[in-house]
Amino acid sequence: QVQLVESGGGLVQAGGSLTLTCAASGRTFSSYAMGWFRQAPGKERDFVAGINWSGGSTDYADTVKGRFTISRDNAKNTVYLRMSSLKPEDTAVYYCAARAGNIAHLKYEYPYWGQGTQVTVSS
Repeated sequence: QVQLVESGGGLVQAGGSLTLTCAASGRTFSSYAMGWFRQAPGKERDFVAGINWSGGSTDYADTVKGRFTISRDNAKNTVYLRMSSLKPEDTAVYYCAARAGNIAHLKYEYPYWGQGTQVTVSS
């Protein structure tokens, strides 16, 4: 089992950058694929980015491709989401999630979740 805690959210102007951090507890972190999801008010929780256990494979939603970068440091039990060229439509609560196996795009495929961190992008 793994416990996840996100941090790094905040208020940023459009065009700015922000890096989210997800700290994990548990000895098996390095065996999990990790994902970042986001949920805006009144909307579904959507896939943003994913990374496999080694960091050798990543995947992104089309809406963030080229602007966001996911990475991980297994020695520190941490996964990051570097967000740049932020837009107002990126405003949401961002969640990290973990699952055994490969990267997945659907929220129900991830059994472990953090509590979320708010990102607000002003125009």
